Amino acid sequence: MSAKIKEKIDASIEGKLKNLYELQLIDSKIDRLRTVRGELPLELNDLEDTVAGLETRLENITAEVAELENQLNEKKQAIKDFQANIKKYEAQQNKVRNNREYDAITKEIEFQNLEIQLAEKRQKEAKAAIALKSEILEKSRIEFEERSKDLKAKKGELEEIVAETEKEELELQKESEKASSTIEDRLLNAYKRIRANSRNGLAVVAVERDACGGCYNKIPPQRQLDIRLNKKIIVCEHCGRVLVDGMLIPDSGVPA
Repeated sequence: MSAKIKEKIDASIEGKLKNLYELQLIDSKIDRLRTVRGELPLELNDLEDTVAGLETRLENITAEVAELENQLNEKKQAIKDFQANIKKYEAQQNKVRNNREYDAITKEIEFQNLEIQLAEKRQKEAKAAIALKSEILEKSRIEFEERSKDLKAKKGELEEIVAETEKEELELQKESEKASSTIEDRLLNAYKRIRANSRNGLAVVAVERDACGGCYNKIPPQRQLDIRLNKKIIVCEHCGRVLVDGMLIPDSGVPA
C-alpha cells in the first residue's frame, strides 16, 4: 500500500470519527433537553399534590372549627336552660309544704349548678380548641395561598420551557439528521445500536483521565495513543462504545 493511499484512508477514518462524535454531541443535547422536560412535569405534579393536600387540610380544619363552634353554642344554650330551671326550682322552694319536698328541690338545684359547671368547663375546652384550630387554619391558609401562587407560576414556567425546548429540539433534530447523512449506513446503524443499548445514550465517548468516558474503565497507554492518532475505529473493551480523542472537535466538551 502506497503512503498516499494510507494517508487517504487515515484521513477518511478521522473524518468518520469526527462525524460520529459530532452526531453524538448533538444527540446528547437532545437527550438533555428531553430529560429536563421530563422532570418538570414531575415537579409540577408534586406541587399539585401539595396544594391538593393543603386544600383538604383547610376543608377538614374548617369543618372541625364549625363543629366546635356548634358545640360552644349548644353549651351556651344549655347553661341558659339550667339557669332557667334553677329559677323555676327556687320559686317552687317558696311553696313547699314539708322538708322532704324542700330537700328534693334543693338537690335538683344543686344538680343544675353542677351541670352549669360542667357546661362551662366544656365551653372553655371548646374555646381553647377553636383558638388552636384557628391558628393552624390561618397558617394553612397562608401556605395554601403561597403554594397556589407557586403552582400557577410553575405552570407558566413549564409551558414556556416546553415551548422553548421543543423549538430547540426541532432545530437539533435537523442538525442530527444532517450529521447522520454524512455517516455511512453500516457505521450509523452500529452507532444507533450502541446508543439504544446504553443507559445514558452514549455511543461515542472521549477518553477522560485515561479512562472510557462511558464506563470509566481504565484504557491502556498504547490504546490511548492509537485513539489520539485517529487512524482506526477503536471501541472500549468493557462497554463497546466507540472511543475518540477529546480534541477531535476542539472546545466541543464531552457529552454527559
